[in-house]
Amino acid sequence: MDIVPSKLKNYKEILPHIKAIVLDVDGVLTDGSITLLADGSQGRTMNIKDGYALQLAVKMGIHVAIISGGKGESLRQRLEYLGIHHIYLGSANKTESLNDFLISTNLLANNVLYMGDDLPDYQVMKKVALPCCPADAAHEIREISLYVSSLPGGKGCVRDVIEQVLKVQKKWATPEGFSW
Repeated sequence: MDIVPSKLKNYKEILPHIKAIVLDVDGVLTDGSITLLADGSQGRTMNIKDGYALQLAVKMGIHVAIISGGKGESLRQRLEYLGIHHIYLGSANKTESLNDFLISTNLLANNVLYMGDDLPDYQVMKKVALPCCPADAAHEIREISLYVSSLPGGKGCVRDVIEQVLKVQKKWATPEGFSW
């Protein structure tokens, strides 16, 4: 189905059509802080609930991709541990990375949710069906987002959007089991 976001009343109408979730890292999966370690490397903190939602989305057949200007082997290892295979670190052009992801998965941008938080995400967010952002995203990003999470980056905003997608698609796990 081709989705034209401007013709929809709200973002919830797009959720059933989402086949892929694409995320930035710093400011989305993390709170944007970087810890400088003694050996010169950098450390990041990620939310375990975001991690649970990410691995569940992958298990439920949602394509997940990471497109970030950031780098780091520990970051790549964490993402791979969660089952994410489409990882674009050090991306200087996020639109090109998105296009590569779409080609490799045979998906259309009309079926993509993208969550970003700052200006490097702006152009790629304009290309997808459901641009989203954390509560503490840059003003320009909040303005173009169809959904702004009530949660800040690194504090559950990723789980927020994934849970909404999976619940609408009847793929969310409840304490009693899966919701289907």
